[in-house]
Amino acid sequence: MDTLTRTRDLLAEMIAFPTVSSESNLALIDFLADRLSDAGARVEVFKDATGTKANLFATIGPEVGGGILLSGHSDVVPVADQNWTTDPFAMTERDGRLYGRGTCDMKGFIAAAVAMAPHYAKMARKRPIHFAFTHDEEIGCLGAQALAPLLRDREVRPGVAIIGEPTMMRVIEGHKGCYEYSVHFTGLEGHGSAPDRGVNAVEYAVRYVARLLEMAEVLKTRAPAGSRFEPPWTTINTGALVGGVAHNVIAGKARIDWEMRPVQPGDADLVKQDLHHYCQHHLIPAMRSVHPAADIVTEVIGEVDGLVPAEINEARDIVMELTGVNGAGLVPFGTEAGIFQALGMSAVICGPGSIEQAHKPDEYLSLDQLSQCLTMLNRLGTRLTE
Repeated sequence: MDTLTRTRDLLAEMIAFPTVSSESNLALIDFLADRLSDAGARVEVFKDATGTKANLFATIGPEVGGGILLSGHSDVVPVADQNWTTDPFAMTERDGRLYGRGTCDMKGFIAAAVAMAPHYAKMARKRPIHFAFTHDEEIGCLGAQALAPLLRDREVRPGVAIIGEPTMMRVIEGHKGCYEYSVHFTGLEGHGSAPDRGVNAVEYAVRYVARLLEMAEVLKTRAPAGSRFEPPWTTINTGALVGGVAHNVIAGKARIDWEMRPVQPGDADLVKQDLHHYCQHHLIPAMRSVHPAADIVTEVIGEVDGLVPAEINEARDIVMELTGVNGAGLVPFGTEAGIFQALGMSAVICGPGSIEQAHKPDEYLSLDQLSQCLTMLNRLGTRLTE
């Protein structure tokens, strides 16, 4: 059986595991652990606090530092309320395309990496190859953030990380971070005819949004010189403002969902410090002057660092050589790459399929893209002998 057929069959088995982020991924992790163990890998599985989610970390080759890590997330986004023409959890092949939830985002890359494991077992004589398959990337990169301190505490760590998110096999060296928050406002309900006797949570939420808009303008002045991002500055977006129950009732509860996409870590610190000061010294005192139990609580949904383009980047250089691509670009979407970069690894993003297909009904990965990925990963084997 040729490698492409083996990878396609492996992908079909993986798609049958409905690893939506709200559900367990343990069955898929166990499946991948067995396949890698069969290839001779040393496999570790780390469960989360609930015992229903897990990360997998595996190694083939010598116990030395500077190895090459192939990384992918095992979770997929929901299919509810999407108009699929095929069963999303039964891979369908049609016209050179493989349809199914997660085919391009990003089980296709994982299948290709695992299919190459027997090849790496023969090649990894001087440099190890590592595999990291994580949970809950789609809801804040929770798995990778849990795996990071475990890797940081090890004496032997990978030196290069290749994250196989769908880029149409383009080499990507940077993306912005993604920081997401829900801010909960607790006021005091009352009759709308006497607004001064209550604390209107919606009105205080509006003041908070106004502050976000002010900070968004400040961030435009902080765009790094020569920034290649579009737009070149850190952005803020207010995604939702929810609160109140009726026209004539003072709103006792409100919630704001918002995000920022930092181009540099200092921007995130500036915004968070400003908002904390604004709430503690302006909004909350005003609210509590009427109702002592009034409060503003910020819930951190996720804080994922961006991938910062680096002048010296071994991962980028390796993948450019393997793919024959001349140059590396940036993408607007977030990945786990910045988490690995923060551990001291050089990191790059390159994987099969298009992000345009991700999260949509009838998600697909073309066989041509899968074949190109396998070619790159096959060539990667020579790096393990050097």
